[in-house]
Amino acid sequence: MIFVTLGSQKFQFNRLLKKIDELLKNGIIKEKVFAQTGYSDYVPKNYEFKNFLDRKEFTAMEAQADVVITHGGTGAIIGAVKKGKKVIAVPRLTQYGEHVDNHQIQIIEQFSDLQFIIPCRNVNDMMKCIQSLDSFKTKSYSSNTYKILESIEKYLNQL
Repeated sequence: MIFVTLGSQKFQFNRLLKKIDELLKNGIIKEKVFAQTGYSDYVPKNYEFKNFLDRKEFTAMEAQADVVITHGGTGAIIGAVKKGKKVIAVPRLTQYGEHVDNHQIQIIEQFSDLQFIIPCRNVNDMMKCIQSLDSFKTKSYSSNTYKILESIEKYLNQL
């Protein structure tokens, strides 16, 4: 199953939802798709969706998914990568009224450089991104939070 998640910020991402619909209609995507569409007003025709999911619903959908297609939000990307999902990330762009700036381009580039995700810089490349899923090897994510906490603790103990 493919889980599409667009976050909860007050911006639409109709462009991505339309592309997923088109790829399903044309048989490019063969898997079942479910989307959490957020504030988008596009109504998918070929897959199930809900505007917002509570935490329990979100966790269940993500757990069922083999693939997560998401916007370039750090939380959405890290959450899926931590769970070992194959992730395709698409940046929201200001020119389409999808965000206030284009910072998601840089976020996606960073995660791509680290080989955690498949970047989809343009929704028209989604077909190629989906076709590359079979050969994409998910890199395991390991947090370094404990190192940060150790550094803070060490600093505090020196005071």
